Parts: sequence; structure tokens; C-alpha cells
Amino acid sequence: MCLGVPGKVVAGGEPGAELPMGRVEFGGIVREVCLACTPDVVVGEYVLVHAGFSISKLSEAEADEVFSYLREIDRLNAEPMP
Repeated sequence: MCLGVPGKVVAGGEPGAELPMGRVEFGGIVREVCLACTPDVVVGEYVLVHAGFSISKLSEAEADEVFSYLREIDRLNAEPMP
């Protein structure tokens, strides 16, 4: 199973670089991400990231929806098993 995680672009890469990279924040953790598949993304926008590659842009509302699902999964995992 593959999992794409939304993140907020906090820094763009070097203009004109052969492989466009940027810094993306995931809940306070910032990672370097390849932006080759989303070349028009700008700082402040959200992207869906899989295996270190930004595979699509997301609206803030779409990203918030995924974050709510992830919080719910975390809450359910914290509950004791019957």
C-alpha cells in the first residue's frame, strides 16, 4: 500500500536547478522534497508527497481533511483494545 502525505511548501529550491527541490513541512517536521512533478507550486501551497516526491498540489481544505483523518487514526490507535 502506498501512502501520500500532505505537506506545506515552506521554501522553494534554487531557480533553474536541474532537479527542482523544496522544503516541505509535515506537522512541524521539515524535509527536502523533489518538486519536479509540481513545478508550478509556490511557497505556502500544499502538496501531496510520496517517497520524497511531490506528486500533486492540494488545496488547504483538502490538506486539512487528510490531517483530520490522520488525527482520527492516531486517536483510535491510542484507545485500549477490548
